[in-house]
Amino acid sequence: MQPTADFDAPALVRSLLRRRRQGALATLTAPSGAPYCSLVNLASHWDGSPILLISKLARHTRNLLADPRVSLMLDERSAGDPLEGARITLSGTAEPIAGEAVAAIKRRYLNVHPGAADYAEFTDFSFFVIRSSSVHLVAGFGRIIDLRPEQFLTDLTDTHALIADEQSVIDHMNDEHLGTMKLYAELLGGAPGDWRCTGCDPDGIDLQAGADTLRLSFPQRVTTFAALRKALQDSADRARATVGKLDSSQTTRPE
Repeated sequence: MQPTADFDAPALVRSLLRRRRQGALATLTAPSGAPYCSLVNLASHWDGSPILLISKLARHTRNLLADPRVSLMLDERSAGDPLEGARITLSGTAEPIAGEAVAAIKRRYLNVHPGAADYAEFTDFSFFVIRSSSVHLVAGFGRIIDLRPEQFLTDLTDTHALIADEQSVIDHMNDEHLGTMKLYAELLGGAPGDWRCTGCDPDGIDLQAGADTLRLSFPQRVTTFAALRKALQDSADRARATVGKLDSSQTTRPE
């Protein structure tokens, strides 16, 4: 079945990958090959690939170390019939994170799961990224489609400096522009809360308030800090024009 003409399947997949913090991970039991499914916490790589922090004592970790092929299901968790919400099944391989890459991946993961700091240093815990080969999206009648990775993952070409500065951007937004974070959230339909920035990448920024998550997507891909700042400023201006509820003293244009 092919999607309807007005349906942006890649955008929905990207949104789910950025916003979902838990998913059902399927691995192959060693040595029988029997399927095994477990609930895992998630963060997202800068390109949108799922990031796991899992213990070698867990069966799913032993399974993927023996056979890295996995699938991961994420869903919209809408009220009412859960089958009415969008869901994706991502197929791919789990790749361990090692060397100098660990520090940045750890920081990105802890931004969305701060409670994991209590065990992230344990020697039996390791970070993995799921390198996708395909995604199957089900989003209702006429909205079922398979996508290739290049259709939904973020292009990281020429973004090294932007990624390197990510944490300073996050800290600045949360220290100086919390009012603007709330304005972004209101623009996106989020409930009132302590909204904070938890990540940024060339396609947008991630917002979180407790267990609630939102994704602010940019109209165009950004590759430099200057372009990121302009995208944030333009988004704040658009939010004020659309929402027009927060006092100007509570929000400032990101600088």
